Amino acid sequence: MPATATLSSKFQISIPKAVREEKRWVAGQEFVFIPKGKGVLVMPVPELDQLAGIATGARKDGYRDRKDRY
Repeated sequence: MPATATLSSKFQISIPKAVREEKRWVAGQEFVFIPKGKGVLVMPVPELDQLAGIATGARKDGYRDRKDRY
């Protein structure tokens, strides 16, 4: 059976312990909520150092920046 939680009267949900431990989420961590169809995708917001090197090998030509906007 999947882990479940109940929305409180203060509109809060506690993340089940099994999920927190599997994903290694900690107290104070920031999350983003992305609407997906009839549900919501919950993802942790990455720290800046976790993004280092994420675009390695990306093409440097054919991109748009603020200079070519109308």
